[in-house]
Amino acid sequence: MIRIVVCDDQEIVCEGLVRILESDQEIQVVGTAHNGLEVLELVAQLQPDLVLMDLKMAGMNGVVATRKIRERFPSVRVLVLTTYDDDEWLFDAVRSGAAGYLLKDRPREELISAIKGTLAGKTYIDPGVAGKLLNNVARHTPPQSPPVEIVLSERELDILQLMTEGLSNADIAGRLYLSEGTVRNYTSAIFSKLNVSDRTQAVILALRYGLVDFKR
Repeated sequence: MIRIVVCDDQEIVCEGLVRILESDQEIQVVGTAHNGLEVLELVAQLQPDLVLMDLKMAGMNGVVATRKIRERFPSVRVLVLTTYDDDEWLFDAVRSGAAGYLLKDRPREELISAIKGTLAGKTYIDPGVAGKLLNNVARHTPPQSPPVEIVLSERELDILQLMTEGLSNADIAGRLYLSEGTVRNYTSAIFSKLNVSDRTQAVILALRYGLVDFKR
């Protein structure tokens, strides 16, 4: 059972999220909070698997609360769920240790999928803000030398470059005249070599190590 604490300053939003999340038999909402101080107290008491965190709240906001949760309870994952796609909120939340960033207009199936993926070690970044995050990484992260054990083939680098440009496996297959299954196999190999579990993590590492160019 996945144990979740929901934190949002609007009570009606919390109630709606509880109904949505508990429609899945694998999820249990063990508590709700309405600001950063409340969610810190609940996390200390309940030790949930994940906190679904709003950002803009009175008193202690979600960015500060996320940072404190990650410092004090490193096993607890934080998934941001917010209406704000402003650069400042996005970058601050990610820097504070949020495992993902989801906008509230996403379908309920995507919310539940993002929660389960986050707990499986994936990093979920809403498609509506992914470009901003990658652009920020590209502009503000000086390239580092990749570890010596990371060696990608020319074809893997081609695919990683197209992933950075936002192409799906089907799009990559069409661009490189490969089958979609072949692209999936290459993608799995790339994830393994970079020691990541999803596309967003792979692209961020690729940019950090200067393996690809970011095309705006």
